[in-house]
Amino acid sequence: MFDDSLEEFHSSGLLTSTKGEYDAEENVLRPRTMEDYIGQDKVKNNLSVYMSAAKARGEALDHVLLYGPPGLGKTTLAHIIANTMGAQIKLTSGPAIERSGDLAAILTNLNEGDVLFIDEIHRLNHAVEEILYSAMEDYALDIIVGKGPSARNIRFSLKRFTLIGATTRAGMLSSPLRDRFGIMCRLDMYLPSELQKIVTRSAQVLGIEAEPEGTYEIARRSRGTPRIANRLLKRVRDFSLVEGSRVITQQSARHALEKMEIDELGLDETDRNYLRALIEKFGGGPAGLDTLAATINEDANTIEDVYEPYLMQLGFVARTPRGRVCLRGGYEHLGMKPSESARKQLSVFDAED
Repeated sequence: MFDDSLEEFHSSGLLTSTKGEYDAEENVLRPRTMEDYIGQDKVKNNLSVYMSAAKARGEALDHVLLYGPPGLGKTTLAHIIANTMGAQIKLTSGPAIERSGDLAAILTNLNEGDVLFIDEIHRLNHAVEEILYSAMEDYALDIIVGKGPSARNIRFSLKRFTLIGATTRAGMLSSPLRDRFGIMCRLDMYLPSELQKIVTRSAQVLGIEAEPEGTYEIARRSRGTPRIANRLLKRVRDFSLVEGSRVITQQSARHALEKMEIDELGLDETDRNYLRALIEKFGGGPAGLDTLAATINEDANTIEDVYEPYLMQLGFVARTPRGRVCLRGGYEHLGMKPSESARKQLSVFDAED
C-alpha cells in the first residue's frame, strides 16, 4: 500500500527527491553553502553549531521549523542543511499531502539521515498531522489495520530522519506539532545593504554587468525580500538589453523600475491601491481585511501574507481589533491629507508612539 502511494506521489510530481548537492538547473541563483547564503546571521550561526554537533555525534539533525515572510530563503536554507549534512532531501508541501497514507508512504521510504522538507506545513490536515507526531518523536509509525472488533494496531519503525517544516504563518501550527520541532528559526526581512550583496552575487552568476549604484537601486526597492530582488534584477536586465545598455546603472535601474510602477520604497500598484482604498473609501479605517480585499479585487490571504507585512514595517498601516488603519506615513507617501475624523484617530497612534 505504501509503495503504491509513493509511486503515485512521484508520478503526480508532488514529491521530488534530490541530493543535498542539487543540480544547478534547479535554480542557478540558490546558494549551496552557508558561506554563500547572505544575511540571517543569527540563524546561520546557530544552525552551523547544531549541524556540527549532530555530525560529531553521528546523528541526524533534530527537526527544524523555519518560519517568516515569503521569499526570504526558507527552501534554500533547507537545501543547504541537507547539503551540509550530506543527506538526500525529499520535497513536498502541506496541501499536496491529502491522505495519511501518502505521508506514511513517504516516511517508510526515508533512509537513515534523510531530510524531508514540507513547505506550507501549516496547511497539513489534522489526520496527516496525527501521523507526524509519533514519527517525529519516536521514529515510529502507528497504522490501524481493519475495522471494528477485528481492527489491530501495527507499528512500523522508521529510520532517523530530519523533518524541515517551512511556514509563513507559524501561529497556525497546532501546539503539539510545533512543540515537536527541536530547532525553530525565524527569518527576518533583509536590510538594503544585505540585498545589495545578493543582487551583486546574482548578477555575477547570471553574467550581468552592474554598477554598485545600480544594484543598490534594485536592492532598496525589493521590500526586504531576496526573491523580489532577484526578480527585479532579471526584469531590469531585460529593459537594459532592449534599450541598448549593457551595464545596469543607477539611471537604467531607476528607469526600468519606474516602468514597472515600483516606487522608491518598493511599493507597487497593489500596495498603492490598498492604501488609496483604505483612505478614500473607508476614511483611513478601521476596515476589515475581507472588505478591503473585495474592494481592490485581491485575495485576502495574499494581502495578509504578502502586502501588509511590508506596509506595517514601513509604518503605513496598523492592524487593530476593529480592522486595518492607515497611519500618517501612508498619507504622506501618497501625498494625501487625512480627514478631520482620521486626524483624531491618528493622534491616538501618535500618542502611543
